[in-house]
Order: sequence, then C-alpha cells, then structure tokens
Amino acid sequence: MKKKLTGKESIIVASMLFGLFFGAGNLIFPVSMGQKAGMQSWIATAGFCITGVGLPLLGIVALSVSQSTSLFHMATQVGKGFAYFFTLALYLTIGPFFAIPRTATVSFQVGVAPLVEQSNRTLALFIFSVAFFAVVLLFSLKPTRILDWVGKILNPLFLVVLAVLLITALVHPMGSVSTVQPHDEYVHQAFFTGFLEGYNTMDALASLAFGVILVDVIHGLGVKDSNHTAVASIKSGVLAGFFMVVIYGVLTIIGAQSGAVLGVSADGGSALFAIAQHYFGTSGGVLLGVVITLACLKTAIGLITSISTTFVDLFPKVGQYTIFAVSFTLISFVIANAGLNAIIAWSVPVLMFLYPLTIMLMILCVLGPTFKFHKSVFICAMSTTTLAAAITFMSTAFGMLKSVSPVFGSIHDVFASINSALPFTNMGLGWILPAFVGLLAGYIVYILRVARA
Repeated sequence: MKKKLTGKESIIVASMLFGLFFGAGNLIFPVSMGQKAGMQSWIATAGFCITGVGLPLLGIVALSVSQSTSLFHMATQVGKGFAYFFTLALYLTIGPFFAIPRTATVSFQVGVAPLVEQSNRTLALFIFSVAFFAVVLLFSLKPTRILDWVGKILNPLFLVVLAVLLITALVHPMGSVSTVQPHDEYVHQAFFTGFLEGYNTMDALASLAFGVILVDVIHGLGVKDSNHTAVASIKSGVLAGFFMVVIYGVLTIIGAQSGAVLGVSADGGSALFAIAQHYFGTSGGVLLGVVITLACLKTAIGLITSISTTFVDLFPKVGQYTIFAVSFTLISFVIANAGLNAIIAWSVPVLMFLYPLTIMLMILCVLGPTFKFHKSVFICAMSTTTLAAAITFMSTAFGMLKSVSPVFGSIHDVFASINSALPFTNMGLGWILPAFVGLLAGYIVYILRVARA
C-alpha cells in the first residue's frame, strides 16, 4: 500500500481539483471586480482570494482532519436532522438549482449571445443548453473516469486556451491600473467587498463536495491509509489553490486595465467578451467562447458526478446513480433557460445563508481535535450561526420580494432592523459575533462536562 502520491500523480490530481473548482464564476467575477476596484484591485483581490481560495482549501483540510467520508458524515457531528437539511440545501444550491444552470448560461451569455440577434437568443439558448448538457451527461455517466476527463484532458486544454488570452492582455495592456478610479463599495471597503465577491464562486460550498471526489481519486491511486490520504489531499489542495490565486490576480488586473478603455461593463462576461474582441476581433469572441465553455463543462461534470453519488448514498432506495445523474441534468437544463440574471439574483440570499454555516462547520472540524469533536461544541456554535444566517437570509430574500406585495416589505423591514443591529453587518459578516459566542459557549459546556467526568 502506497504512503504518498508520486510527483506526476500529485500534479494530475491537483489539475483535476483545480479543474473542478474553476468554472464560470471564477472567470467572470474577478474581471468585473477589477473594473470596479481599479487602483484598489490588489486589496480587493486579497479579500476575494480568502473566500475564493482560502475557504475551499479550508474545506479540504476540514474533511481531512475530521476524516469524514462525506459532507453528510461531517454534518452529523451536529445531528442527523441537521446533516440531512444541510447536505440537501448545499448540494441543491451548488447543483441543479443554481451553480450547474449557471455554467450553461454563462457559457452562452459570453461566447454565443453576442454573436446572435437579440430576437433569436431565447431559441439559441435552448439549442445551446441542449448540446451543453448532453455533453455533461455523457461524461458524468462514467464517474470513474473523472480523473482522465478533467485532470488529463479538459483542464489542460482550458489552461492552454486561457493562457493565450491572458498573456496577450498582459503584454499589451489596455490601460494603467493606477489611473483607474474605484467605483461603488470598492472606494472605501475594497477588501471586504472583494471578500463578499468571492462568495459568488460557490467554491467553499463545492469544496465539501469535491473533497469527497478528491479522496476517492487518491484511494484509487493506491493511497488508502486515512492519515496519508489527508496529507495527499492537503498537498493537492494547496497546489490547486496556488494556481487559482495566480489566475485570479491576473484576471483582476486585466479587468482593471480594461476599465481605462471600457469603463465598468454590465457584468464580467460582457467585460471578458469586450477584452477578447479588443485583442482578437471576432475570432476573440470565438476564443473566449471556447475558454468559457471548457471551464463550465468540467465544473458541471464534477458537480453532477458528486451530487448524484451523494444522493445515491443518502437515498439508496430512490434510484441508482444513472437516474439521479439524468434527473439533475434535466432540472439544470430547465432552470438554465430561465436566464443568467435570474439565477444570479436568487442565489444571493441562499449564499448569505449557507456560507456562514459552511465556514463555521469547517472551522469546527479543523478545531475538532482540541475538544475531541464533542457534540456540545458543534451544537452550540452551529445553533447561533444558523440563527444569525437565517435572519440575513430573510432580510435579503424579502427585500427582493418587497415590490411584489406590501406584506413582503413589512417582513423585510422587521428582519432588516434585527440584522442591522448585529455588529459587522455592513461588511456582510453579521453572523461572526453570534458564531463566536456559540463557539465559546460550546467550549465552556465541553470543559465543564470533562471536569465533571
């Protein structure tokens, strides 16, 4: 039995992990952030990388330290009921409800929509999404080949094509970053605005799903011992994270440079298309379409594979892997045709609820050895975190619905007033203090019980 991966295997596994993480949002959000942050881009990038890279890496570490075999297994530290609720909520969010449909709509919006007449875009999206999800399903029906599909084929091809665009933009910059003034929240809170922008990648949530795939792949390469697997997982996560930081930095700078010429585009996809068109003309749009589609395909394949495998484990009597893979692909296809703007808009309140729970669960699993994974610490910390996150969710969700009915507006006002009373709410971190209080209370309960024992 092997104790560690070879150098070549480590690179391939890291490539697979990078490929699973780096999808649609990872390309468009840094560029958009660069245009808005301007000369504050480096500060914004630092905040973005904490949530966009640091938290996914923390997820890999948390799975390794707690030696959890799945997200459900990790969440049972709080309780079985919570484990079912959290696992379903997280997987449906990073799966057929938001993240997977977004992979198709971003690919279309950036690579195809600019080349199609406005009146024909609905039909074009339908045709494109049929082809896109057919390819995703084809690859996903053979989950044991995911290391070959993503690590050895799709990700290297994606990196080569992306490198052409990035190197060209760096060698021939559209403008100077130091001359581009920051906009909106980036003027006074560049770091925390970038921090919150990193939520949109959904990678911290996905890390708890992809971490299981990572462990399975490492086991398949001959490393079976849990401690050796944990070391190999963390090494692969660090290597993948390093490349993500580099690419995020370059994308943000390119976005900031383009701000001198383009100003602030409607979204990161439009900005990327304009940048590619600036350097390569019409062929630039085609090149960008290939880059985006490759990035989104590999992420969608990883998500369908991970979610279907998890649902088979949770509900073995409902159906086999193939049934879940086909079902989730079809649901993603239907929601994708609702359009990119609707998907992004409705994902915001859900992410504001799930991210605090995910971060707190990761921290608890990493700190677990200090309190011997005592359930009281998990219950206390997760209870206060969930309550604070739920208040933010209600405030955000009903804020989006208040134009529909005055009743929704009244509900929004109640939760908004409670939410605004929490410290750090203006930074999007209103859950921090309640989470800390819960964690401290849990430690006190644990110490008292240990002392009594």
